Amino acid sequence: MSPTADITPLLKIMARLRDPETGCPWDKVQTYQSIVPFTLEEAYEVADTIERMALDELPDELGDLLFQVVFYCQLGKEQGIFDFATVVDRVCQKLTSRHPHVFGDIQLTSTTQVKQTWEAIKAKERQDKSLHSALDNIPVSLPALSRAVKIQKRVARVGFDWPDLGPVVDKIHEEFDEVLYEVKQKDVSPQKVQDEVGDLLFAVTNLARHLKVDPEQALRQANRKFEQRFRGVEQKALVSGKPMESHSLQELDVYWEQVKQELS
Repeated sequence: MSPTADITPLLKIMARLRDPETGCPWDKVQTYQSIVPFTLEEAYEVADTIERMALDELPDELGDLLFQVVFYCQLGKEQGIFDFATVVDRVCQKLTSRHPHVFGDIQLTSTTQVKQTWEAIKAKERQDKSLHSALDNIPVSLPALSRAVKIQKRVARVGFDWPDLGPVVDKIHEEFDEVLYEVKQKDVSPQKVQDEVGDLLFAVTNLARHLKVDPEQALRQANRKFEQRFRGVEQKALVSGKPMESHSLQELDVYWEQVKQELS
């Protein structure tokens, strides 16, 4: 099949997969809800591919993500609610209305002005939809770190934010002390510990936002770094001839420091 910019072949493939008589047994039984985990997985695979700069793999991953969109559109079409054309029309309208400096008469000369205008238009859209809180319409299904950032950005836009880093850092120390207080109790409450750890993570996320660091991306990077280093530790343990489990923590820590030096 030769490359094409026409979406029609993909829509036809999706329709065949969902055909009640001749379609795929797996595809035929899927619902909006059952597809969501796969959509999230495909989105993360796109992000991972970009972060690894494996751009030769990106078309495949973007195709998998596009297929998720087409799947939802097929479900909507079957129910007579919407189809792919509806989705395209909606996003075109949204992009046009949110870029008045490109498609209208407004003159904006900086990214800051563009962002402010974008947020003002989005706020008006929420108001038109009878959404009354600054926190309305933030998806609950977002990854917790990403949702925390969205919550913090929303409240910051209405003035609920510290103007500098000092109070942000102080809050982290306060939440850390509260975690330690709970774990030192005679009768430790797991629920209270969880609550305080959650508050600490929220405070650290707020620091990342103030530093203009994406905490989700930063944690993924930290995960990759730890994994790479730990694999190096495993390799050194293997070379030593002694099982990993037979090493003391001090011995493994020596390996860890060696790997850090080698990878730096």
